[in-house]
Amino acid sequence: MRAVVQGSALGTALDPGSYDYAGAVLFNNFAGDLWRRFTIYLRRELAARAGLTQSELKEVCRVSFGKVAEFQKRRAVHFHAVVRLDGPDGPDTSLPAWATTALLDEAIRAAAGRVSVPVPASGDFPARTLRWGSQVDVQPIGALGHEELTEQAVASYVAKYATKAAETTGTVDHRIGELSELDKLPLPAHTRRLIEACWDLDDAYPERLLARWAHMLGFRGHFSTKSRRYSTTLGALRQVRADYRARQERRERGLSEDLDDSEGSTLVLAHWTYAGQGHTPGESWLAATIAKEIQLNRETAREALADQPAPKDWEVCA
Repeated sequence: MRAVVQGSALGTALDPGSYDYAGAVLFNNFAGDLWRRFTIYLRRELAARAGLTQSELKEVCRVSFGKVAEFQKRRAVHFHAVVRLDGPDGPDTSLPAWATTALLDEAIRAAAGRVSVPVPASGDFPARTLRWGSQVDVQPIGALGHEELTEQAVASYVAKYATKAAETTGTVDHRIGELSELDKLPLPAHTRRLIEACWDLDDAYPERLLARWAHMLGFRGHFSTKSRRYSTTLGALRQVRADYRARQERRERGLSEDLDDSEGSTLVLAHWTYAGQGHTPGESWLAATIAKEIQLNRETAREALADQPAPKDWEVCA
């Protein structure tokens, strides 16, 4: 894959006819699988360098991470990750002496180099093996302009790339029902070819849902993920937000902000959205006319039945 390096065509193919658009969207689609395998290999590399088995590693050290996904100019996904070594019971517990930044650096580079995801041949598309690129940049966060490693420094690093990911432009912000929709959208030619490649590959790899994720150029992962024990859980954050809104609502009603007061009252918060309106005057007239005609037809049918003579009994003789 090649791309120009200057001008308005930055990130587009020098020769669209020879550019591997299928490979580009398959890489985006399998990026989550590459990351999952990377985390597996990383633990193996750490254990090997420490002279331990993977089970023994868990007893003295734990790998935690948080990452965000970002689209490059050429619309290929890459990840920015914070990888941390914790003690067996979390970041507040001590680490063994061998768990150094230099060792983690070596393990990350080795794991990234080992990872591969095979994609089988299907239809007109050949088999291929997906790997990470050669650009693996590993730096201690404390060396990125911060004097010391703090929670604020880590949060700033993650927020920077999470914001950049949210600013991705030049693609579609909704799912595409059919390719003809692209004719109505002001898309760059490079982006359009990537979307079309997703649709071309959809029948060959139906389990990958490429057409469904064509608006994301094949990428179907979350823009931000973390290991289970890296930090607080999303459930805990949702609960904090719900408690805050409940206290705010009680304050507006002049009630105590204590959610555990002796009254035992339950506060229900509802979020209302506009669903639509009733019939227009024309629609109301049409509905009333139809209803009147149905009622008239029923009455006419009843009157017709009432005018008919009553049925007679028939006697059957042997």
